Amino acid sequence: MLLNEQLASRTKPKLAVRLAQSAEDIRRAQKLRYDVFAGEMGAELASRELGIDCDEYDELCEHLIVEDHNSGLVVGTYRMLSPANARRAPSLYSEHEFDLSRLSHLRDSLIEVGRSCVHRDFRSGAVIALLWTGLADYVASHNGAYLAGCASVSLTDGGHQAVSLYRQLEGQYLAPPEWRVFPHLPLPLDRVIDDTAPVPLPPLIKGYLRAGAHVCGEPAWDPDFNCADFFMLLPMSRLSARYNKHFVG
Repeated sequence: MLLNEQLASRTKPKLAVRLAQSAEDIRRAQKLRYDVFAGEMGAELASRELGIDCDEYDELCEHLIVEDHNSGLVVGTYRMLSPANARRAPSLYSEHEFDLSRLSHLRDSLIEVGRSCVHRDFRSGAVIALLWTGLADYVASHNGAYLAGCASVSLTDGGHQAVSLYRQLEGQYLAPPEWRVFPHLPLPLDRVIDDTAPVPLPPLIKGYLRAGAHVCGEPAWDPDFNCADFFMLLPMSRLSARYNKHFVG
């Protein structure tokens, strides 16, 4: 038994990305979201009694999942709202947090993404890379010209990382004025003393920026999820050559 345990501990994850094909696939993704958002970030979820994170947008979205075939776990997920399905919703999910009126002319070619998370034991970068590959395939198959959504930063440290991160990004990565969005509940940037030293970029935000995305303005404060949300916009025409070659082929 001990030998088997030693061999198992040496087994490398065997990861693969695909679209969820069943209600059970989606529920596994929702369970991962619950573990990350509620268990790690302290989010107050309306669905906490179910032990999953779910909302009315899940039925309108398609869901990417990354599976570790050795353990059978879903270790990464993302959900995508196509322009066609967005027309069936009263608003984009991000509009609960931001005024997106300056992006209204992009709606017919914009794919909104969100609820991204990665299992705590699989945050070395491989899962994020697979999620980006899946996103690139999805956007291409839906003729999307823009990819947009919120990237969250936990506020469990009192907001210092989120404020420092925004100060770090605003000089180089802000979107042009015509693509700016405005938070309904802004993160109180002036109430948190940000460290002047650069903070590490969260993997998801790092992935967006390397691909060529813009930060579209100040972050929103999401008290329910105990996080700051940065609205990111990636025009696919700006997709960096490195990402285009690696993820789109």
